[in-house]
Parts: sequence; C-alpha cells; structure tokens
Amino acid sequence: MKKLFTLIILSHLIIGSARSQIQSGNLLWGADIANFDLSLNKGGNFSIRLDPKLAYFFSNNLALGGYLNFGLLTSKGGGESIDYGVGLLGRYYLGTEANVIRNSRFFLEANAGIEGTNPASGENTNGLGLGIGPGWTYFLTSNIGLEALLKYRGIVGFGNRVSSSDLQLSVGFQIYLPSAQLRRRLEESKKTQ
Repeated sequence: MKKLFTLIILSHLIIGSARSQIQSGNLLWGADIANFDLSLNKGGNFSIRLDPKLAYFFSNNLALGGYLNFGLLTSKGGGESIDYGVGLLGRYYLGTEANVIRNSRFFLEANAGIEGTNPASGENTNGLGLGIGPGWTYFLTSNIGLEALLKYRGIVGFGNRVSSSDLQLSVGFQIYLPSAQLRRRLEESKKTQ
C-alpha cells in the first residue's frame, strides 16, 4: 500500500512539473532553426533561418510576445538571398488529453508582422507577414523544451511579387522561465543584503 501511495504522489509531482512551464506569469524564451544547409561541394551553398522568440504567459496555456526572423542563403557566384521579419506571436498549448507522450504538449502558433523575402535573383516581396501552424514540445526538464513546428508562412505586400508563401518545418529549443519565482527570489535576496 505504501508503494502504491508513493507511486501516486510521484506521478502527480511529475505531471504537475510538466504543466508548470506553461502557467500564467512564466516567460518563454528561445529560437527555432530551419533550412540549415552547408554544402561541402565545390561552389556549394550555405543556408540557415533563425527565429528567436520571447513570450509571456498571460494565462495558463496562452503566451503572447514577439519574434524576429532572419534567413540567409549564399552560394558561390549566386549572391545572397535574405529573409527578415519582426512582429507579434501567440501560442496556445492544447490540453493534456491530446498528449501522445508524457511530458509533452501540442500547441498552435500564429504570428503577424513586417516581413520580407529578397532573393539574389528573382522576385522579392516585402510587407505584412502572417503565419500559423501546429507544433509539439517535449519537455527535457521542467524548464527546457525541445520542439518541432510545421508552419505556413505568407507575405502580402509590395515588391516585384505581390505575395509569397511557403510551408516551413523547423526545430526549436525553448526555455520556460518561472518569472514569479524569479521575482520572489530577487526580493528575498534584496532583503538579506
């Protein structure tokens, strides 16, 4: 009986810690990486896309914040293509009943901002960038998540081409900072000094 009771308490602690990252008052901080390619052939190319994010959990499961993105593609003799963006993002984590693996959560992410895609050759588009897609986070620890995100990205605006769109698969690394606990510890350390 004691073993069963201990097992029940441990499982509640583990489940509770898996939920604590996405509670009201916490911060999400990290980045996604996509399109990473380093060609080793003569005249090869290099490409990468980085999407850093910072968001605040205004309520449980709902984070709102900002993002930046930067993409670079270079090739010998082909010039440089640059993508950029800055804007607002929202992320909503689905309930635990949708989980397939323990210590993981599915989420939906959407963004809106000023973005552009400027290829070395071809048509460029700069203007309003919109994105939406599902993702999945596996919590390596109570404050660190490894994630995958499949996102539709579109830009509507001006340039040689009025609109552009793509479907992007990225992997990310996010840190979930318990800001309420950090504030409390800072206040305690000020009192002791």
